[in-house]
Amino acid sequence: MVRAPPVMPTRPIPMKLALPRLRTAALALLFAAGLMAAGADPLAPTATWSAYTAGRAATPPMGWSSWNAFGTDIDEHKVLGAAQSLVDQGLAAKGYRYINIDDGWWLQRRLSDGTLIIRTERFPSTQQSNGTPSFRSFTDRLHAMGLKAGIYTDLGRNSCSQAYSPDDTDLPKGSVLEREVGLYGHTQQDIALFFETWGFDYIKVDGCGLRAFGADAEKVRSGKYRELKPALDMDSVARSDIAAVQQQFRDIHNALVKSNPDGDFVLSLCVWGAGNVRAWGKDFGNLSRTSDDITPSWSRMLTNFDSAAKRAFYAHPGSWNDPDMLFIGKGEFDAKHLTEARSHFSLWAMLNAPLFIGMDMRKAPESLVELLGNRELIALNQDAAGHQATLAYDSHDVQILVKTLSSGDKAVAIFNRTAAPADVELQAAHLKLRADADVELLDLWSGQQRRLRGQMKLKLAAHETLVFKARGTRVLADGLYLSEQPGNVNPAVDGVVQPMPDPTLHRSAKGWQGTRGSGERPIYAGWGGVQADSAPYGEALSLNGKRYETGIGSLANSRLEVRNHGYRRFSATVGVNDSARDAASTATFAVYGDGKLLATSRALKWGDSGEPITADVSGVKLIELVVRATTPDAAALPVTWADAALLAK
Repeated sequence: MVRAPPVMPTRPIPMKLALPRLRTAALALLFAAGLMAAGADPLAPTATWSAYTAGRAATPPMGWSSWNAFGTDIDEHKVLGAAQSLVDQGLAAKGYRYINIDDGWWLQRRLSDGTLIIRTERFPSTQQSNGTPSFRSFTDRLHAMGLKAGIYTDLGRNSCSQAYSPDDTDLPKGSVLEREVGLYGHTQQDIALFFETWGFDYIKVDGCGLRAFGADAEKVRSGKYRELKPALDMDSVARSDIAAVQQQFRDIHNALVKSNPDGDFVLSLCVWGAGNVRAWGKDFGNLSRTSDDITPSWSRMLTNFDSAAKRAFYAHPGSWNDPDMLFIGKGEFDAKHLTEARSHFSLWAMLNAPLFIGMDMRKAPESLVELLGNRELIALNQDAAGHQATLAYDSHDVQILVKTLSSGDKAVAIFNRTAAPADVELQAAHLKLRADADVELLDLWSGQQRRLRGQMKLKLAAHETLVFKARGTRVLADGLYLSEQPGNVNPAVDGVVQPMPDPTLHRSAKGWQGTRGSGERPIYAGWGGVQADSAPYGEALSLNGKRYETGIGSLANSRLEVRNHGYRRFSATVGVNDSARDAASTATFAVYGDGKLLATSRALKWGDSGEPITADVSGVKLIELVVRATTPDAAALPVTWADAALLAK
């Protein structure tokens, strides 16, 4: 390890690290030129946590949404009935407090002043003597019940129901222009209306209006709707105008801050993983949808789960991965399928996913109310540390997820994905706990106490998920591995330049489409992003043939922000991972503390042994881990921060 010089380098590739070979030097210059052409150096330390922290989402929001139960067929009686049921069933007291009206509430936009008009026949309390309906009495009623109110809108001129509903029954009425009820061209006006005038606390922003109204859309060709050139493409990142979409979310954020001086709002981004939102959604809102819509089928649940399960570093207090609402209460998650319903709930709890119930709560079976009210599972989801579970074991059949809790305990979920029983061995090593010491386990579904030493054999029923709270002796006695605390690690720059389809995402038939067409294609996930205890693309962490079980894998030309909560030393072993396709280019690793260079490695290439790197981080609030490489193709150069940890001494 080489100690830092007194002056922080300002060039993308410091001169002292330049390689003698002309080819690599040329590549470095090309990369540097690219950075300068793009503006400011994205790898330069900022000493600032850049993930979204505005609003009120220190823990994942919980509540109820109208969509899964009613679609666009919503009214005041149904919504308030759900709210009252949450209170009466004791679920509101357990954290389910947001009552969200989804698509279907609007009648039209008044052309004279652009005001949105509510379907008063469905929401009679919104009628006013001045002729302009208002949700204020409705939201006041929810607030008086100790609840919060949420509303739905769209980035474009028109909503998802206008794009995909098979009939016009519940859709906005009037002329083409009157039926343009989305935010497009009305962001400031609509946000002020929703939050200042109507008193809402939560907003879900869909993206169908930027996806489904291109010139070739049937509804556009028919003259029912105006064309709006798509800025989002589910099949192509290249055809998505990501910068334009991001700017719209910036405008929404600015409007929310203006309309909520107290910061009491939640912003939900719903663009279903399109436009590589899995990488940047964390920077633009409190929730970011990682997949298309969920359906009440086991296979679809797997799809949505997979879209978020390996993106633990892309979720933090204030900015959560959202694999969509719970579908407990219908289909393969109804009261006749309690094993599946428990698995669905357990996985969402471990992922720190928002917990939004989607069934008609007025008719909810007691068994499902009890399931949704499991205090221990809710506590996992709402844990203040905000660490999404990481995969300690991964296979097609069985997965083991582990998360670190604010108490220092661990939670572990053992998940049987298959329709057949499974024999599983849970090891203390999965939990990063010592095998020679007892591990106390509490089954969070049965309440049974168990004890593990070294390993334990378990038998899982088909589709079953066992969840335990675990307490034992840590392998790392005086600190935490970074892979144990993903909520404190933000990939500000993850090195992904050309997003690729997720190679492991489970794919199922779309519930609304059946098996028509050619099936469901790979979804762009920005694959190659930062991984816990794994190299990008799922390979092992390995440096010159030496395997590491713990660490962070990323692509070259990346910058990770790490919150430091009182630790004194950072330690890791660094190098180019053995899975690299580029054997010639080099990578240099640097550690910054509050913007100051603390330590740096020599230039390392594929085949080099791992190099230890340490830094004194006493008093440092934000650590930044930067990897600069001489390659223009970061995807060919995965790098490893093996055994990366924050230590007390």
